[in-house]
Amino acid sequence: MTTTAPATATTSARTTRRNDLMLAAFRVVFSFLFACHGLQGFGFLGGVDGQGTAVPVGSFPGWWGSLIELVGSVLVAVGIATRTAAVLCSGAMAFAYFVVHQPTGLLPLHNMGELAAVYCWAFLLIAVVGPGSYTLGRAFRR
Repeated sequence: MTTTAPATATTSARTTRRNDLMLAAFRVVFSFLFACHGLQGFGFLGGVDGQGTAVPVGSFPGWWGSLIELVGSVLVAVGIATRTAAVLCSGAMAFAYFVVHQPTGLLPLHNMGELAAVYCWAFLLIAVVGPGSYTLGRAFRR
């Protein structure tokens, strides 16, 4: 008589580890891409106009949006206050979509709001799912 309990447990552990690794990779790569947008607002990576221009310090929503993008993405990437930072990033992108993009056209394809919509939903997913096992915050707790 054979039993499959140990094999099932091993498969489950491998699946969990794989899922945690993929979540960590997604979180880090996605946050890096989002941070690049935040850096543009401060004049890096070509700035907001491709010529290195930064948004004026303290201006709303540009400077504050760039600050949220940069700080929020770093927090999500390293896994510290991940859910809160992801909700804030998601909200910033929802704001960007509905205030900046949606008035110029109904659909994201028509109003150039695809990235704002994708970032909004992906950060909302991270907020709901959580950061996973591989985080700097978890390393500090050990």
